[in-house]
Amino acid sequence: MRALTLTVLIEQDEDGYFVATVPGLRSCYTQAKSLTTLRKRVLEVIKLCLAHETPADHEFIAVERIEIPA
Repeated sequence: MRALTLTVLIEQDEDGYFVATVPGLRSCYTQAKSLTTLRKRVLEVIKLCLAHETPADHEFIAVERIEIPA
C-alpha cells in the first residue's frame, strides 16, 4: 500500500483553539486546545474520512493573506 500525503491547514480561532482542516477531504476538520492534541485528532479524523471517501487530487500551491480595504 502506497503512503498518502495530505495537506492540513492549521489556524487558531478567537477563543485560542487550534483548528485543522484537510482541503482534500470534504468535511474533514477537528479542533483542540493544544497542537499536540490537535495532531492526534487530525490523524483520527483523516482515518474516519478516508473510510468514506477518496481524497481529491489537489496539489498544494500556497497560503496567502489578502487584505480587503474597508
